Amino acid sequence: MNIFVLLKRTFDTEEKIALSNGRIAEDGAEFIINPYDEYAIEEAIQVRDAEGGEITVVTVGGEESEKELRTALAMGCDKAVLINTEDDLEDGDQFTSAKIIAEFLKDKNLDLILTGNVAIDGGSGQVGPRVAELLEIPYVTTITGLEINGKDVKVVRDVEGDSETIETTLPLLITAQQGLNEPRYPSLPGIMKAKKKPLEELELDDLDLEEDDVEAKTKTLEIFLPAKKEAGKVLSGDLGDQVKELVNLLHTEAKVI
Repeated sequence: MNIFVLLKRTFDTEEKIALSNGRIAEDGAEFIINPYDEYAIEEAIQVRDAEGGEITVVTVGGEESEKELRTALAMGCDKAVLINTEDDLEDGDQFTSAKIIAEFLKDKNLDLILTGNVAIDGGSGQVGPRVAELLEIPYVTTITGLEINGKDVKVVRDVEGDSETIETTLPLLITAQQGLNEPRYPSLPGIMKAKKKPLEELELDDLDLEEDDVEAKTKTLEIFLPAKKEAGKVLSGDLGDQVKELVNLLHTEAKVI
C-alpha cells in the first residue's frame, strides 16, 4: 500500500508566543509537528504494518521543517519529502499548500493519504479536503476509526459529540481526529535509523509550478494576541446586594446588558 502523510510544522501553542512587526516572532519560539498530524502518522504506521507498503511524509515549508520530518521518520515513516518554498514564496495560504501538494501527488500511484483534522496555528482544516478535491478522490474528515479490507474502507468520524460510520473505497484521503489512536514517541533506535532514511528536497521548479500558480487567495491583515485577562471580582454581602452589584457591573464595566 502506498501511503502518504501530510505534515505541518507549527508553533507550540503551549509555549509563550510573541509578535514582532505584525507577525509571530520565530526567534526563540518552539516548533513541533502539528499534534493532529501525529495521529495521522501513527495511523499510517499501523495501516502499513497491517497491510504492508510504504509511508512517505510530505511537508511544504523551509529548511527548518527538516527537523519535524526527521521526527516523523523516527516515529516509523519510511521516506520524507520537503517541498521548499522559502526562496519562492513570501506568503502562502491553504490554497497554496494544497496546490503544491496536489501537484506533487498527482502522478503518484497512491492508495491512502492521511493528515490532521486541523492545524493548531490556523485551525482552518482546509488543506486535506482541498488536496482531495484537486486529485479528484474521496475524503472523510475528523475520523476516529479506520478499517481497511482490500479496497473497501469503513471509517468512523466524529460529528459533534456523536459518531458516523461511512463506507468508501481506496484511494482515499482522511483527516485524523483526537481519539483515533495514541501516537508513539520516537525511540532511540528509531532516531538513529531516521538519520539514514531518505529525505528528498524539491522546489516549485521541480513541480513545474510558477509563483503565480500558487499565489495565496487570502491575505492576513493583522495578527494580535488575546486581550489580557483582568483579575476577577468577588462579591460580598447579602444575596440581594450581590445581585444588584452584579447587574451594575455587567452594565457599567462588562457592558453586556
